[in-house]
Amino acid sequence: MRIAITGASGLIGSELLPQLRASQHEVIRLVRRDPVAADEVRWEPDTGFVGDLGEIDAVIHLAGAGVGDHRWSDSYKKKILDSRVNGTETISHAIAQMEHTPHTLISASAIGFYGDTGTTAVTETAPSGHGFLSDVVVAWEGATRAASDAGIRVVHLRTGLVVSARGGAWERMFPLFKAGVGGKLGNGKQYWSWISMRDELRAIEFALNNTAITGPVNLTGPQPETNAEVTRVMGAVLGRPTLLPAPAIALRIYLGEFSTEVLGSSRVLPGELEKHNFDFQNKNIESAIRAALAEPGA
Repeated sequence: MRIAITGASGLIGSELLPQLRASQHEVIRLVRRDPVAADEVRWEPDTGFVGDLGEIDAVIHLAGAGVGDHRWSDSYKKKILDSRVNGTETISHAIAQMEHTPHTLISASAIGFYGDTGTTAVTETAPSGHGFLSDVVVAWEGATRAASDAGIRVVHLRTGLVVSARGGAWERMFPLFKAGVGGKLGNGKQYWSWISMRDELRAIEFALNNTAITGPVNLTGPQPETNAEVTRVMGAVLGRPTLLPAPAIALRIYLGEFSTEVLGSSRVLPGELEKHNFDFQNKNIESAIRAALAEPGA
């Protein structure tokens, strides 16, 4: 296939790009600067401009500002929302207006859609939750309307916490746990819905190739774990103590409003992936952690 991809330099995109090329796909990278390589095309998410992509079969849209990169000021919350909605609308309108529309749009999303689920396990059939991130995801997914109205198959990748030593939450946690100063967050009872990087990439390609998959797809492992259990496993795998919990009040002071996501509970199951017989390579958190530690440079 000939595939256009946004967010190719991000955590997931930078890993997905070589995998797609290894699968013999031709990949075009959308960049927000003047192109310097033959496989690059300029786009401007905030203005609606997308350069000439030629004929493409699919789009994988991963671009968006990092949720945990900065404290949630009003201006950064606006950036989180705008970077998702504006970029998605730009891509959706551009491909909907093509003479030869691509057959598939794979668009990034997040399990933040469900809000705090407590101990209740949810799948893709559950309604949206409450809070800032839930509202963002609802608007984010809604921004693909132009593509779906044009008859393009749209898949929303509701990704959980990706276990990787090269980015995201685990990149920050591994050094702490290796130093013996890692510990549970708050009371540790909150569920974390995780997925290994290996399965994240495989699931994206699985959704790309399986035309029976449409709409929301939870990219999470089959066994969500509590933060306390994740902490225990991290300590066991690394052979380090995990006796220093981070008190909830300290997290609220340090992280501000984002602390509600760290301390909240999200028990999300991969209903659609299991329905379509996706074969997880990392079925439990220990396997996912060991896979991350085996990554080059970990």
